[in-house]
Amino acid sequence: MPTFFENKQLVIPGDLLAEGEYFAGNNTYKEENKIYASRIGLAEYANKKVNIVALRAFYFPKEGDVVIGTVKEVGFSGWTINIKSPYTAILRASDVLSRSFKPQNDELSQVLTTGDLIVAKVASYDRFHDPQLTVGEPGLGKITKGQIMNMTPTKIPRVIGRQGSMISMIKNETGCQIILGLNGTILITGETPKNEELAMAAITKIEEESHTSGLTDRITKFLKEEKTKMEKK
Repeated sequence: MPTFFENKQLVIPGDLLAEGEYFAGNNTYKEENKIYASRIGLAEYANKKVNIVALRAFYFPKEGDVVIGTVKEVGFSGWTINIKSPYTAILRASDVLSRSFKPQNDELSQVLTTGDLIVAKVASYDRFHDPQLTVGEPGLGKITKGQIMNMTPTKIPRVIGRQGSMISMIKNETGCQIILGLNGTILITGETPKNEELAMAAITKIEEESHTSGLTDRITKFLKEEKTKMEKK
C-alpha cells in the first residue's frame, strides 16, 4: 500500500498520491484503488486518509515573479527568505555581493540580517527545490524606506488592473512609487506619509471590493475625493 508523496509536499491536480487501502479525504478523489489530488495544495496523511490542504492565501512561486520577502535566517553562504509561500526561498551571498564571496571573511549579517525586507525576483523554482531569488537587477535589494502592506496574493491582479491601468492611476493620483510583490506584499513610497496613507487606503478598498465591477472608476472617484479633503485641511 504505497504512498507517493512526503507529508506537506506540494501537489497539483492529477498527481497520484496513494494506492491501496486508503481513504480519499478533502480535495482528493479515488479511481480504481488509486487516490489523486483534485486541486493544488499540501498533501497530508493520517489514519489511512489522504487529504489536500488547499492553497488559498499562499503564494505559488513562478520564475520571473517580483516578490517582497523578509530575511528569516542568516546562513553560512546566504539567507533564507520568507516570501509567504509554503516553502522558504533562498538568496545566495554570491548574488548580493559585488565581489567574490569568502565565507571565512564575510559576515553576512552585516549585509542583511534577520527581519530585513527585500525586493527580489524568483530566479528559479520547481516543485522539488526551494525557490532561488536574485537581487541582481535595478530596483531590487534591501528596502530602506516606505510603507509595507499585505493582501491576499490572488487579489494582486486587481490592483494591477487591465494592462496596468489601476496601478498606474493610483501612482498618478498619489504621487507614490508602488512595488507590487506577487506574493501579496506591497511597498509604497511617497513624498509624504499622507500620500502613502492615501495609496494604502485605495489598495485596501480594492481588496475589499475586488469581486465587484466598475472598480477602477470607483477607486478613481475615491482618490479624487480624498485628495480634495486633504487639500482643505
